[in-house]
Amino acid sequence: MDFSIASILILDGTTNGAIYGLLGLVIVLVFTVTRIIFIPEGEFVAYGALSLSMMQLGKVPGTIWLLLILATLAALMNALESYQQTKSTQSGALAFVKTMWPSVLVSALTCLIIPQNPPLWLQALLCVCIVTCFGPLVYRVAFQSLEDAPSLVLLIVAVAVHFAMTGLGLLFFGAEGYHNPPFWAETFQWQSLRFSGQTLLIFALSFVLIVALWLFFEKTLRGKALRATAVNRTGVRLVGISSRQSGNLCFTLAAMICAISGLLIGPTTTIFYDSGFLIGLKGFVAAIIAGLYSYPGAMLSAIMVGIIESFGSFWASSFKEVIVFTLILPVLLWRSIQGGSHEES
Repeated sequence: MDFSIASILILDGTTNGAIYGLLGLVIVLVFTVTRIIFIPEGEFVAYGALSLSMMQLGKVPGTIWLLLILATLAALMNALESYQQTKSTQSGALAFVKTMWPSVLVSALTCLIIPQNPPLWLQALLCVCIVTCFGPLVYRVAFQSLEDAPSLVLLIVAVAVHFAMTGLGLLFFGAEGYHNPPFWAETFQWQSLRFSGQTLLIFALSFVLIVALWLFFEKTLRGKALRATAVNRTGVRLVGISSRQSGNLCFTLAAMICAISGLLIGPTTTIFYDSGFLIGLKGFVAAIIAGLYSYPGAMLSAIMVGIIESFGSFWASSFKEVIVFTLILPVLLWRSIQGGSHEES
């Protein structure tokens, strides 16, 4: 292996690592705020990429029908809860409308715009909106009533949501794979390295999202409320911060980041209905290496995972997944030795 090949592998690994880093940030965000290991994040990634593929074919993606069904179920749950608390029909109706309108608006815009063959950037924006709407709805239907449950229960529910979303992905998108067009098709040459505009776009958007998250957590009241919820759930309730609203916002941010990750990775590989699981697992490995609490650690670990995967695919392509997932074993062993045994862990 010469320097030029090593440089290409490092660039490829760093590109994939930037995507894994975003997913690692999602794992850390969701876990610290809600104690949920966000196993279904890969399905959000796949839904984003495959919805764009359907739009490229001039079809309205089937995910909007799932979105409307899920929104109706969540709206009925919120309306019933509001009615039981206030004994007011008007309050229940207001809760129903408040839950439904974002999904209805996004679905209506999608049905109106897609037949007009809109530009790629507008299709991507609609995909992000669709998948982002899934976040709070999944939290409301599957997790909100279990927010005080043990971590093991939350993990089991997360696995169930993953399998449900994978099956629905097969129903809506079929078993064939799709490859999306790049958002920036230009190619650039620097010495022995040749990289695409899509690669630059991945780095740029990853950097923008990281900075935006940092500003959100450091400068906004809602961001500080999420940080406080991550530190002490009981304490934030005592000072008037709703842990339910924090979980809802957390899942909204997570779904948005996953949707953007799906759009970024779609042009670089063929996406199937179940491809998101392996992609999400690599983000999970990065989050585990970072200890499920460090955002910078998750990003750096993800870049390391991407580079190791790239070199592993060059030397032993049949075992590249094994090589990546084996990284988690010494980390878990070291943390178990360092931290001892705790029932909640």
